[in-house]
Amino acid sequence: MGTTIAGLEGVIAGESEICYIDGYQGVLSYRGYNIHTLADNGTFEEIIFLLWHGWLPKAAELAQLKKDLVEARPLPGQVVDFLGSNGGANSMDVLRTAVSMLSLYDAEAADMSAEANHRKAVRLMAQTSTIVTTFDRLRNGKPVLDGNPNLGFAANFLYTLTGNRPDDVMERAFDVALILHADHELNASTFAARVTAATLSDIYSSVTSGIGALKGPLHGGANQDVIKWLLGLGDEDAAVEALKNTLARKVKIPGFGHRVYRTEDPRATHLRVLSEELGKRTGHEKLYRLSRRMEETVKAVKGLDPNVDFYSASTYYSLGIPMDLYTPIFAVSRMAGWTAHVLEQYHNNRLIRPRADYKGKPDGQTWIPMAER
Repeated sequence: MGTTIAGLEGVIAGESEICYIDGYQGVLSYRGYNIHTLADNGTFEEIIFLLWHGWLPKAAELAQLKKDLVEARPLPGQVVDFLGSNGGANSMDVLRTAVSMLSLYDAEAADMSAEANHRKAVRLMAQTSTIVTTFDRLRNGKPVLDGNPNLGFAANFLYTLTGNRPDDVMERAFDVALILHADHELNASTFAARVTAATLSDIYSSVTSGIGALKGPLHGGANQDVIKWLLGLGDEDAAVEALKNTLARKVKIPGFGHRVYRTEDPRATHLRVLSEELGKRTGHEKLYRLSRRMEETVKAVKGLDPNVDFYSASTYYSLGIPMDLYTPIFAVSRMAGWTAHVLEQYHNNRLIRPRADYKGKPDGQTWIPMAER
C-alpha cells in the first residue's frame, strides 16, 4: 500500500474541466473564468450554463435556459404535501428528502441518456429553489407564491421566500452570492455526488448524496454557526475579548480557515463587500462591524483568513433570510456545480473505488468458541 493521506488532503482523485483552485494564490475559476470576473460581470443563470456546457451562453441560449428554468419551477403536489406536513423538521433533512422524492414523479427518472440527464439537471436546478421557499412559506402559515416569470433566478427566490420583490441592489447581492457558491472543485459534497454517479446511479440519487454531505457543520452548515456567533456577541470590544478567550481555549471559530486555501478565500473578498453594503441598507451594519473585528482578531491570533461561510452569514441575515435556510441556500446554488459534475462523470465514467490503509489485527485470527469468550 502507498502512503496514507488523512482526509485525502491534496490527493488528486480524478480529472475535471469544471473548476480550478490554487489555494496558495487564492485563485478560483469556473471553466477558466476567474471568480472575480464572474462575480463582477455574470448572472447566476449565465454561470449555470457555463458550468454545464463549458462556454458563456449566447443571448438565445441564455433566454432558453431562463425559459426552461421558469417552466420547471412547479413542484409535484405530493412533494408540496410533504413540505407542508414537516414544518417543524430540520430544514436540510426536509430538503434532502424532498429532492430525493422528485425522482418518484419524474417520467424520465430512469432514462440515463445525456439529453434526459440534462433535462433533469434543469428540473433539479429550478425545483430545489422552489422546495426551500415553499417549505418556509408553509411552515409559517403563509400562502405559497408562484414564481414571477419576469424575474431572474435570484430575484425570484427572494420574492417567493419573503413575498417582497427585492430592489436591484438586494437582487444583485444575492445573485453574486449564488455565483460564489456554485462550485468548488472536489469538495466533500461534490465528491460524494460523483462517487454515487460513478456507480451509474441516477442524478437524483447523486445530488441527494451531495446534500447529505453538505449538511455537516464542517461543510455547508458552518454559516449557520457563524451567524449564531455574531448574534451572541455584545459590543465590539466585549466581542473581541470573548473571541480571544475562546481562541485561548483552543475552540474552533466557525467561518475561518479552509482545507484548500492558504490565503484569503477569493469568495470571501466579494462577500465582505456585500455584507457591508447590505448591512448599511438594512440597519444591520453592526453585524458587519462585528464581523470585521472578528476577522482582525482571528487573523492576529491564529493567522487564519475568513472563508466563504463567514461573510455569507451576515449577508443572508441582512437579506431577511431565516438562519436555518442558510445551508439549504448553499444547496440551491451548489446544485449548479453538483449537476455539472454528475453530467461530467457520466460522460467519461469510471467507478470511483479507492483503497484503505488497513490498521487492524493481522489476518489469521483464531476463532474463539462462544463458551470461551
